[in-house]
Amino acid sequence: MGWAALEAVLGAALPSDFRSLAEVYPVLVVDDFLTVSVPLPGAEASWASASREDEILQDLCEMGDAAGYVPFPQPGGLISWAESSSGDSFYWRTSPANPDAWPVVVRTDNADWLEFVGTVEFLAGVYGRTLGVSGMPGDFPGDDPKVLCLSDRID
Repeated sequence: MGWAALEAVLGAALPSDFRSLAEVYPVLVVDDFLTVSVPLPGAEASWASASREDEILQDLCEMGDAAGYVPFPQPGGLISWAESSSGDSFYWRTSPANPDAWPVVVRTDNADWLEFVGTVEFLAGVYGRTLGVSGMPGDFPGDDPKVLCLSDRID
């Protein structure tokens, strides 16, 4: 993985738990609902650009509907890393300075803004139902949740 190229385009380092996840797994889909956007080798720069250029977040900020959050590269700005099929967005808040301490910020489709622990801990908590995300569907994840690599999906 070309982390140096990705981080040069992005303008920030990424949390080490996410980098470890991305080294092992391609794009992940949790219970056919939550898609974790993992940079693919050779496409790191495009992933970084897409993560920085969140037009919905920018619009929400301009309308005053972002609960005080701002887009990256503003100090403490949000970087996108996942989304749901119902319009929920998942970000890192780039504060404090250490990326391994960045919290996950969720903007639900119901306009709720919530902060959680780090990336992998958040995903494990949601998958294992030890971490609830108010504003997201109550049936997520299902009783027998599946995690698929995007290459495993048949659309």
